[in-house]
Amino acid sequence: MTRVQITGLAVRSAAGEGLAPLHRRTVAGRALFRPLDRFPRSGPPAAVLDGDPDLGTALAEVVDQARADAGYPPDAPLFLALHADRRTATVVRTVDPAARVYTGACVAASTALIDAASAIAAGRHRQIVVAAGYLVEPRTYALFEAGRALARDGAARPFSRARSGLLLGDALVAVVLEDARSATARGARSHARLAGWGRAGDAHHVCRPDPDGAGLARAARTALGRAALRPEHLDYVNANGAGSALSDRSEAAALHTLFGPPRPGRRRPPRPPIGATKSVHGHALEASALLELAVTVAALHPPDGGDASDRLPATAGWLGLDEDCGIRPLHPDDPAPDRPPRCALTLNAAFGGANTALVVAV
Repeated sequence: MTRVQITGLAVRSAAGEGLAPLHRRTVAGRALFRPLDRFPRSGPPAAVLDGDPDLGTALAEVVDQARADAGYPPDAPLFLALHADRRTATVVRTVDPAARVYTGACVAASTALIDAASAIAAGRHRQIVVAAGYLVEPRTYALFEAGRALARDGAARPFSRARSGLLLGDALVAVVLEDARSATARGARSHARLAGWGRAGDAHHVCRPDPDGAGLARAARTALGRAALRPEHLDYVNANGAGSALSDRSEAAALHTLFGPPRPGRRRPPRPPIGATKSVHGHALEASALLELAVTVAALHPPDGGDASDRLPATAGWLGLDEDCGIRPLHPDDPAPDRPPRCALTLNAAFGGANTALVVAV
């Protein structure tokens, strides 16, 4: 099994163009939500790009940027994660008619990434581009609002008491995964290594997560096992942290299963710092996992030349501990870690009980 490197990365979010502004906002824990002007709505805000970009055109540009960042690797197929609606076929034709398309809800991008990494590790491809895009639009916004899933107070507050739901956000992201030997042979730089991956299903309910978080815990253990790491080796976790009551409680149960209960007084606690960056950039649905992978890569390898030991991505909107979760995520004013982070775990979960976990290392 060959090592899988991330040799190209491009992102566009409500923070702006590129990874550096997104990293600065997540480290500062400064939420990007604002009132919607893309279409007439008077409900909760969202984290959106300026204007009303065309999804296909914008995503094609981000794919080209990732390819350029990787040095235009040859023969790289495209795995593409998108929201399934009437525009999907048009978007695919604009980006790449030959793309392999994933529409599996909020783990679509991480599922595409896992399939790509598995194909490269098994020697079936040298390079694969994985891209994902979601722009907040009237139909999905209305569905989430009608389902009372959006935060009524205009803030996403993962694991916090008094949280009232999630908030949506735009994301256009592309990464190039590459066989480490291929990358070395052509002198390509590496943003990070995709060291492990795992996925598991709850088989619990059509939309509610398993309250015990068993599926998410299994996915995380599988990812750590593939990376030959134990939970205590992790330096950072970017939680799914949607901000909804049921999802956060389920994920908290998974984290307690994975790391055990906190042990005050120990110099190095058994659990790593936990952040939840959807509170900053919003929930990008099918693109969320790839956006959060980019955030996690930046936590280990800051894009603006900063020291990775300075700060980790924080969580916005915190109002105090929810005893039903028992998770106190990173705050913007928390001290820097005592050593530069070397490996991190990023988690995602979707309706229907689908769970994914990715281990990133430098």
